[in-house]
Amino acid sequence: MREEEVQPFESVLDAVFYQEPVPIHLLYRLSDLTADQMTSFLAGWQVLPDERRRVVVQHMADISEENYVVDFGPLFAEFLQDGFTPVRVAALEGLWDSSSTRHIEPITRLLQDDESVDVKAAAAAALAHYVMMAEWGELPQRISPPIVAALLAVYEEPETAVSVKRAALEALAASAHPRVPDLIDEAYEHEDPEMQLSAVFAMGNTADPRWMSVILDEMQSHSDAMRAEAARAAGVIGKSDSVPELAELTMDEAIEVRMAAVYALGQIGGERPQEILAAILADPDQEELHEMAEEAMEEMMWMGGELDLLDFAGDDDESEFYEN
Repeated sequence: MREEEVQPFESVLDAVFYQEPVPIHLLYRLSDLTADQMTSFLAGWQVLPDERRRVVVQHMADISEENYVVDFGPLFAEFLQDGFTPVRVAALEGLWDSSSTRHIEPITRLLQDDESVDVKAAAAAALAHYVMMAEWGELPQRISPPIVAALLAVYEEPETAVSVKRAALEALAASAHPRVPDLIDEAYEHEDPEMQLSAVFAMGNTADPRWMSVILDEMQSHSDAMRAEAARAAGVIGKSDSVPELAELTMDEAIEVRMAAVYALGQIGGERPQEILAAILADPDQEELHEMAEEAMEEMMWMGGELDLLDFAGDDDESEFYEN
């Protein structure tokens, strides 16, 4: 049995609060706390220096991004009320994929009322997941309209900072709200290049092929960031029309563009993307893309497996299934 599984909880807290550097392996013990453990944690937490709290919460958010088993949700909910802005931002990042609807109201309040632009932007980004889950039917559809209304209201406020507008637009793109196409058009024509980037991001999040001509054009942009964003959007939409352009981008001068193109090919799938990814994996000069290409191939195989299972379930002719 590992040390962190047998160490008394009070000893774990002492190490988490004061040991240098932060013992990341012990942070896993903060998942699924009992009521008594939560009380003990909060009692010690409130007297810690701002920077210590920030570092601990950021590590917890990083763990949540990689590990879907741990549940720091109740702690992140407490951290949303922290007086130190970076702690609130890190807590919102930790909730980016939460499916618990109890977090929606406090996150929405931060979007509307927090004094920090960084917190507002992080809150909008956190709400994007809820909008998407509702659209996919993974959460009740009724949760979406109030979130969308709050995002729209913040987006339309003249004094709203660009970073908040960007996050709000990207979140709104996943919704079926009729104003989304016009908002994307307006953002794409905005004088700020950052808003244009978010417009292309939003085009991808709509999963609407109507935007493909714009996305393909932006793959030729002089901006590395825009080419990467266009590649990402093409992958999300998933149309095979973009495969030739994405193949070219796998040889782009900018690594961020090459990485985005490789991952997009995995999302699109099919014979030609598989050939391109296999060629990258076989090329020693493309070693910096190998890990991403492997991830893309895994996603492609996973998606292919899902489709094969669906085909098999709907086809009683087993021999025909194996011939396809």
